[in-house]
Amino acid sequence: MLEFISLGGAGTVTGSKHLLSFEGHRLLVDCGLFQGLKNLRELNWAKFPVPPRDIDGVVLTHAHLDHSGYLPRLVKSGFHRKIYSTPATRDVAEIILKDSGFLQEKDADFLNRHGATKHHPALPLYDARDAEHAVEHFSTVEFGQTVKIAGGATLRFERAGHILGAAIARIEWGGRRIVFSGDLGRFGDPIMFDPTFVREADYIVIESTYGDRLHDQEDPVEALGEIITRTIARGGTVIIPSFAVGRAQSLLYYLWKLKQDGLIGETPIYLDSPMAIDATQIMARHPADHRLDHRICREVFSIARCTDDVEASKKITASSFPKIIIAASGMATGGRVLHHLKAFAPDEKNTIVLAGFQAAGTRGRTLAEGGKELKIHGEWIPVKAEVAQLDMLSAHADRSELIRWLSGFREAPRRVFIVHGEPEAAEALRVAIDRRFGWEVVVPRQDQAFTL
Repeated sequence: MLEFISLGGAGTVTGSKHLLSFEGHRLLVDCGLFQGLKNLRELNWAKFPVPPRDIDGVVLTHAHLDHSGYLPRLVKSGFHRKIYSTPATRDVAEIILKDSGFLQEKDADFLNRHGATKHHPALPLYDARDAEHAVEHFSTVEFGQTVKIAGGATLRFERAGHILGAAIARIEWGGRRIVFSGDLGRFGDPIMFDPTFVREADYIVIESTYGDRLHDQEDPVEALGEIITRTIARGGTVIIPSFAVGRAQSLLYYLWKLKQDGLIGETPIYLDSPMAIDATQIMARHPADHRLDHRICREVFSIARCTDDVEASKKITASSFPKIIIAASGMATGGRVLHHLKAFAPDEKNTIVLAGFQAAGTRGRTLAEGGKELKIHGEWIPVKAEVAQLDMLSAHADRSELIRWLSGFREAPRRVFIVHGEPEAAEALRVAIDRRFGWEVVVPRQDQAFTL
């Protein structure tokens, strides 16, 4: 019999890992890092629930760390089969995973040098070499192509929007069709294509990041422009913590529109993230996977001054002139944005823009909830800067868009599983699906097994 278990991404928006088992074979759909709250992060260090060497294959819906970030650890622990993804996801995952491994090495080194660890020595979950080994296992599948994969299952990827290469995964196995939404993007997004409607499924596994809310319908260009204009007028700097893949490129597009309309003048824009720079270049290599033509793509991605070394980043932080800084990470969990927050958060002239979802336990969530201090590199930093949250910049579908995607199915599935959302969001989406369609809907607990 076919069995489904969520090993992560159940009751939380991080750590997505969904296991399908059939006649002694196992497929893992997504393999993400837990992030945010300490009790979740500690799960990354726990023994994997099934021996990695016994997993026949991994299907990766997209490259964000909460879906891909555990892959190097899985390979390091004995997984040796194929990781199936779209070509663009493979390219994006390569830079994200290598960067993750590098940062974990640096973090462990910092903790050891400063004696700021209970572990002696502190070790990275994995390093850059482990990430390289994981990338060697990738096997790419084009959108719309149906292929046979490990264990006798078949796989087909459809466009999910969201970020470059993101896919909806349709898996047929054991006489059942299971559709995994992955992270669905927005309908009408200016850069990414709309999520593809899937017509048939026996079972649906759908994300619920924004299952309990609707995005503001205000024009993101106008909203961002107003924030920048008032910040620059008071001599301040705008700091935008941003995911390096997807969000950073969308922000550059909106800033390009503002420049086209003459609304932000010659205010310097800095893209202070080597990974975001690499991801921007990857977008140019995959023109069929987004809406921007070659000319606009070139114009959009040339408006920012790209900084790929630490010394250049330090000069940005040291400058007192008004400017716009886009830097990873998107929820302020690490990366160069932390140095900018240390420098600019204590000054009320400046503005911190939160451009999307902020998970529980992250500095981004602290800012979103009005926190007046952030702990960064062992120090408590006062927050006096203006904090603006613009959820309409999110790359995630909201509740109405999730329902819109579900309406594409011609017949009721046997069951819908709601994952990848905090409890309130998942429950709100469950109620909305029940009211709209009357389908059987379940919000799985982590490690809860279901027979399909």
